[in-house]
Amino acid sequence: MLSETAGLPQQSVIKSAIKIVILGCGRVGSTLAKQMSGEGHDVVVLDQTSEAFRRLGTKFRGQRLVGSGLDQDLLQRAGLDHAAVFVAVTQGDNTNIMAAQIAREVFSVGKVVARIYDPIRAQAYRELGITTLCTTTLAAGLIHDAALGGGEDDRLQQAAVSFDKLYLALRG
Repeated sequence: MLSETAGLPQQSVIKSAIKIVILGCGRVGSTLAKQMSGEGHDVVVLDQTSEAFRRLGTKFRGQRLVGSGLDQDLLQRAGLDHAAVFVAVTQGDNTNIMAAQIAREVFSVGKVVARIYDPIRAQAYRELGITTLCTTTLAAGLIHDAALGGGEDDRLQQAAVSFDKLYLALRG
């Protein structure tokens, strides 16, 4: 959870820890995992390869599991049936959406978030009740605003610098 202090995002203290399962340990997944674990949450990260977990570093306190995010047995071992949040951030839209649907329909996870690159798919699944973030349109919109925006340029740049600093701090 982030709060604004002097225009800079800061990690805030959580009221109570929750179980979070993250599928995908690339740059986004590993950053989320370290951030959420650092906030005191119970985090489980799933990835197809154990090599991906190197991004978590040695200070990561959560659990690491190797396998397919579509494997219900693996999701069960990850504790998805007790998770409050499931996040799918693999490189594949199909995997992210299928895993998100399994989390929601089979395991009844309360909050399911999927990164989707295809804007048309993102909208379709959003209409089905899955929180989707289309990084294609998000990045295009932010870059557009940075290039052509008015007085918001400074705020956008400050936010980018702040999140970059948070990422670098988490790399530890």
